[in-house]
Amino acid sequence: MQLKDFILTFSQLGDFIQDENNTDTLKHWSAVARNENAWFTEDNVRLALQNTARYYLNKQALEEFAQANDIQANINPKKVGIVMAGNIPVVGFHDLLCVVLTGNIALVKLSSSDSVLMRFLIHKLFELNPAIKEFIQIADKLNAAEAMIATGSDNTAKHFEYYFSKIPHIIRKNRTSVAVIDGQESRTDLANLGNDIFLYFGLGCRNVSKLFVPENYNFDKFFESIEYWSTIRLHHKYNNNYDYNKSVLLVNKTPHFDNGFLLLKEDTALVSAISVCHFEYYTNEEHLQTLFETNTDKIQCVVSKNHKQANSFDFGEAQSPRLNDFADGVNTIGFLKSI
Repeated sequence: MQLKDFILTFSQLGDFIQDENNTDTLKHWSAVARNENAWFTEDNVRLALQNTARYYLNKQALEEFAQANDIQANINPKKVGIVMAGNIPVVGFHDLLCVVLTGNIALVKLSSSDSVLMRFLIHKLFELNPAIKEFIQIADKLNAAEAMIATGSDNTAKHFEYYFSKIPHIIRKNRTSVAVIDGQESRTDLANLGNDIFLYFGLGCRNVSKLFVPENYNFDKFFESIEYWSTIRLHHKYNNNYDYNKSVLLVNKTPHFDNGFLLLKEDTALVSAISVCHFEYYTNEEHLQTLFETNTDKIQCVVSKNHKQANSFDFGEAQSPRLNDFADGVNTIGFLKSI
């Protein structure tokens, strides 16, 4: 297959996802996915699929992506293992796309938390173009891999580094995202920030888990602006986390803010528990820059109004990455071209 064939097949998958005639089919697979993973609500699955189709599986976007990254015909394809994460729906699809677009063979180890949707999309690709079967294999073991892309926790990353030390690899560890507030945000800005915090229940590395706010910042406007997310407590797993974390804060007499579905706690740590968002005060831009420099390897992206930091996105855009928004800032295409 040639690059144009890969692009056509992936764009056809995007068309399938966005075709209203296929709504019932996607609803069915959303229900099956929720049976596998209770965090995968129908709304979250639909959003993940639609964003994948809109931003990753758009023919023009794919052509521009291939041109920008100078993807050429591959006369010596390698078998590339992909250990996929399963924290949010189809989060591993971008790696699969990159491997196949570069003409390599993807050996895919699916996450037990997200096997249904990924298997569905892969088999739909096979249906659209049987020839692509030569480039995608679902595998339980990755012994045949000649290169590796693996995503996991900091602990599993240590094991990945050991097991795959002799072959080229990208090993991704825990990351999270943060927001910078300067006090001049509109209610719309803050409402959009609510999406960055709550989409996928905050389980993604692109979800905001920490706020940097100016000294003496008043959170009233923030809480008023995100009130529309109050129904998130209707989800039993989220609510259980909220009740538990609230109890811990109360028992320990830890100062915090509570609006009934989100707990705000002053904490220097970047990563927060589900239903909790940390915040930290900053005094000026220099102080803020120092805070970022000490945490560069832990921050996936920054949402802000002024885009002064690297990997910055508008409020509400953290969970809408484009093709060139590579995880951890590592160009996956560049890696694949180098092996």
